[in-house]
Amino acid sequence: MFKPTVGPIIGHTTTNHARIFLRGELQNDALVFAGIRYRRTGDEHWSKGLFAKLNVLRDMSDVIALNNLSTDTDYEYQAGWFSPMSPVHTVETVQELPLQWPREIYRFRTQSSKTKTPRAYIVGSCRYLRMTAGIAWAPHLGDRIFASITSLAERAEPPISAMLMTGDQIYVDDLNLVAPDREYKDILRKYRTAFSQPHVSTLMSGVPTYMILDDHEIEDNWPSNKSKSDAYLYKNAMAAYELYQASHSPAHELLANGQVNRKLQQYWYQFSDGDIEWFITDSRTRRNLSASDRRILDEEQEQALLKWLINSPARVKFVVTSVMFYPDRKFHGDDAWKAYPEQRLRLLETIRTQGIKNVFFISGDVHGSLTSRLTHSGVPDFEVHTIVSSPLCNSKLLPYAKASTFILDQALAWTAAGDYRHELTSEVISQDNFAHLIVDTEQVRVNYHDRDGKRLQSISIKLR
Repeated sequence: MFKPTVGPIIGHTTTNHARIFLRGELQNDALVFAGIRYRRTGDEHWSKGLFAKLNVLRDMSDVIALNNLSTDTDYEYQAGWFSPMSPVHTVETVQELPLQWPREIYRFRTQSSKTKTPRAYIVGSCRYLRMTAGIAWAPHLGDRIFASITSLAERAEPPISAMLMTGDQIYVDDLNLVAPDREYKDILRKYRTAFSQPHVSTLMSGVPTYMILDDHEIEDNWPSNKSKSDAYLYKNAMAAYELYQASHSPAHELLANGQVNRKLQQYWYQFSDGDIEWFITDSRTRRNLSASDRRILDEEQEQALLKWLINSPARVKFVVTSVMFYPDRKFHGDDAWKAYPEQRLRLLETIRTQGIKNVFFISGDVHGSLTSRLTHSGVPDFEVHTIVSSPLCNSKLLPYAKASTFILDQALAWTAAGDYRHELTSEVISQDNFAHLIVDTEQVRVNYHDRDGKRLQSISIKLR
């Protein structure tokens, strides 16, 4: 067996289930299979191999589900791919082959079922990896921050439950004016290159990773900049996104037979971790730009989000929206929630009138990191927070955000019941960074680190 050409990537992981993405390589017309075997850390014997038949329609990749795992348990696994000599093998018959597994052993941990146990997460976005004519230019620059995240994850207490990558994991529109990528094969090559760099590959093989797209997975400011000829680009970009980012996420349902349903209804999804819940919105592909019903989330998604906010018993609710929920930018803010004030106000009014506590909006996009607090002049105990983490790696062609980038001297919204007012609760970080979130019984602590792992600042947000 050979090492995966991309992956393994640990995706959605629960107390008893994990999804692992991996890619092999096309072997002319021969059959190709990917396989995984696993065991509890400390056990001597491996499980029987779990296999998937790979095909070119999925770029020789697939997701293998591990089921009936033990809660709060360390596991180790091996992963690889091979092409058997016989052309009639199936995923059942290859289990009997005397395979030599790749020597590398990867590790992950299942979720704890205990509520109120402290949890920790990594949040980041906007990872620029310049590629020209299919070749990455100085790829180590876009990969180095992941070595620092891995180092933190190896010693973190509480352990890192998950990494949230909240948009612009690749830049399909890199050098958009010179040589834009539109072909499916070119976009796939970009994903393969981005996800197979050594440090990000090591990190994603051991930390459950959840992703959602932003505009650069398609093109800058999509769909505002959409042209009639962009249907071809969109089709190819989303096909690649579905393989490399959505395939291992909870957006795919788990079937009764323990396999992942390949049918995909939408890109937004939810997952829970003890008494903490996450709602990952698709704030990019379901937009309505018409003046009569302008919305950043389609109606179905908005209703699902509102229902979740009202009915979920979670102690802490994280809402991921790849673009800024607030504060608004002074300029170039029309790609974010600033341009959809009616829908934003509907969400805020629901949180206010329903008395929902401990709601945090997690964003990226702006190439600057910050935390901010939103209050209401008529309701003293109303409070909503935003946590922004961006970028993991910036382009020298793009500026970093600063405090002066944002509108901070006026209310966010006005209603008959009072005004929504906001203030920064951190400095604005204007360099490459990532966020380390720690949730305990009393607070959410946000630690921002630079690309070398040095802590830049720490903010404590009291839970209510």
